[in-house]
Amino acid sequence: MAEPRLLIDDNLSTGAALALDEAQARHVGTVLRLDVGGRLRVFNARDGEWRARVQEKSKRGMVVVVDDLIRPARAAPDLDLLFAPVKRHATDFIVEKATELGVRRIFPVTTQRTIAETVRVDRLLGIAREAAQQTERFDVPEIADAQSLPRALDGWDQTRRLIYADEAGDDAGAPWGGESGRALPIGEALQQAPPASIALLIGPEGGFTPEERRMLRALAFVTPVSLGPRILRAETAVIAALSVIQAYWGDWRGA
Repeated sequence: MAEPRLLIDDNLSTGAALALDEAQARHVGTVLRLDVGGRLRVFNARDGEWRARVQEKSKRGMVVVVDDLIRPARAAPDLDLLFAPVKRHATDFIVEKATELGVRRIFPVTTQRTIAETVRVDRLLGIAREAAQQTERFDVPEIADAQSLPRALDGWDQTRRLIYADEAGDDAGAPWGGESGRALPIGEALQQAPPASIALLIGPEGGFTPEERRMLRALAFVTPVSLGPRILRAETAVIAALSVIQAYWGDWRGA
């Protein structure tokens, strides 16, 4: 069984003694049940992953000593996620799965049909840190404060392709817009012109409004895509789209 991993913000090098903070010491001592001499792996995005051991354990805290390098750090793909926050449990799930699937930056965006009123970035960062420890990645995604979709797109780096899930057609009188104006399947869209960097946008329950669809489709850096014949929940759409992106474009290729 692999030794547990612990994300450490301090610099890592052979012989470094790391005084764990209260939360880390509680996790190592209580959750992982490690005592003096217990082995673990410590890592961060700068210094990579290292073998380490518990040197001291007391009521005041815990000290871990770094032994040797296991592997150097490797960056996650240049992949962003923009999503409309939903109910708290679903939002937590989205952040956890986006971290597991290799997203580098996460941007909560409010749309005209967004139902969630607040986003606690500190809590989401805690979820992302735990997911990073469990999934063997080196970094934790950056998580931004929530902002409106128009503001998020203002000043956008146009070299970054924005893929957005759009299941609607253009016929306002038909259910889900009918069949005209449907987007290409996401795999086909990615194969046609693979970009250097990608951002994925997933909308709220009920999808984007006609006004938002017109705004998005008018932007040269935006590509609408379809995620198939079924209407997916927001959290399911995130997982489905990120999986296809990683398979066709990201670090699943040849992994």
